[in-house]
Amino acid sequence: MADLKVRIAKRCAKEFEDGDFINLGIGLPTMVADYIPEDIMVTCHSENGFAGIDAVADASNLDVDIINSGGTYVTALPRVKYFDTAESFGLVRGGHVKATVLGAMEVAENGDLANWIVPGKKVAGMGGAMDLCVGCPEVIIVMMHTQKGAHKILKKCNLPLTAEKCVSKIITEMGVMEVREDGIWVTELHPDYTWEDIQAATGCELHKDPNMKAMEEE
Repeated sequence: MADLKVRIAKRCAKEFEDGDFINLGIGLPTMVADYIPEDIMVTCHSENGFAGIDAVADASNLDVDIINSGGTYVTALPRVKYFDTAESFGLVRGGHVKATVLGAMEVAENGDLANWIVPGKKVAGMGGAMDLCVGCPEVIIVMMHTQKGAHKILKKCNLPLTAEKCVSKIITEMGVMEVREDGIWVTELHPDYTWEDIQAATGCELHKDPNMKAMEEE
């Protein structure tokens, strides 16, 4: 599964261009920073108060004062800027963050997102997800396509929503999908899977983009 998550993170990193200012959520989204191409400058925002996240830290470069919003130790770029929570969320709410990369429990075919609570289970809370989903022009979901065989992409979310009609793109180990007004369209399909595979793993009807291509890992 770790290799599949790397596949997803690598593909997501290709979404960004030189000069982009983006937000990375907790969990799998944090891995995206590890694969941003070295020949472009992308600044990653963390809602707990800094811009300039680099790769996840390890024993050789760990600084206990640098953590992302999920409590993961990360490294920072030389151009890093630290600020308070008010300024951090002002950037989000003001539409200055081009895209946010988030995980999800469920995504509906109309772009509804559920990613913050399973009723009856202890969770940390909403965090910044609601603001990010509403304030960022692009919401990119990175996740495994299913959870223990259960569908995560559905006709309608069963869990409490984080935000309505906010998701623009979904990237899983199986492919890349765009959420459009008439449903979810597959623009890239990984060679490990067939169209029948990805459709069977999805709880709503998928549409095949006329220009659908192979999802590349590198």
